[in-house]
Amino acid sequence: MRDYQKEFDGRVAFIRELVAASGVKGIVFGNSGGKDSALVGILCKAACDDTVGVLMPCSSKRNFGVDLDDGRELAEQYGIETRMVDLTPVREAAAEAISSACEITPASLANIAPRLRMTTLYTIAGSEGRLVAGTGNRSEAYMGYFTKWGDGAYDFNPIADLTATEVFEFLDWLDAPKSIRTKEPSAGLFEGQTDEKEMGITYAAIDRFLQTGEASEEDKRILDRFHNGSEHKRRPAATYPG
Repeated sequence: MRDYQKEFDGRVAFIRELVAASGVKGIVFGNSGGKDSALVGILCKAACDDTVGVLMPCSSKRNFGVDLDDGRELAEQYGIETRMVDLTPVREAAAEAISSACEITPASLANIAPRLRMTTLYTIAGSEGRLVAGTGNRSEAYMGYFTKWGDGAYDFNPIADLTATEVFEFLDWLDAPKSIRTKEPSAGLFEGQTDEKEMGITYAAIDRFLQTGEASEEDKRILDRFHNGSEHKRRPAATYPG
């Protein structure tokens, strides 16, 4: 297990230096009520008092229920300024407009929400002189389990090197809200969705592979399929080499 006091101090110092060097007023992050955003919010608030967490429910019942409750509990426990933007009508309007140009697939429809959330964060950041904090972990990055130009976009990410398991351990060490630490990880993109169910593999198995290179044959097939199929998400956009 990592030395989480050392990890906390190092990451807080990293964020402080970044904010100072950037000359910005503060930080904004998406407070989803999930584990990754909770850890990012805690670190950012410790480094920069002017940290704002934005609750951005969009369509799904979970967004307006447990996720909203957990996001508010995190904000209250750590004194994080909180704002809320209901993106449901925006998503509906976008889907209706785009459907006149093509038949939207379920996956593309689900990805509208995270892209709207990042648009919201950057609008706030640009209007108030803030940096946008990313909330993705190493396990998600390896699997490509994020939305390109959605939650995969940010100015900095203080937890990108941590596996999901390490994020869980870090939150336990911090004594973050128990409701956040014990619920199943979910992007909340549609009803009943959970990360592990959608990927068909547990975070424990993903992290075991990342740390040791070991995996069962079935898990390795899933790991390879997700990683190879998402390589474009981790690469810079292609440009003409002339």
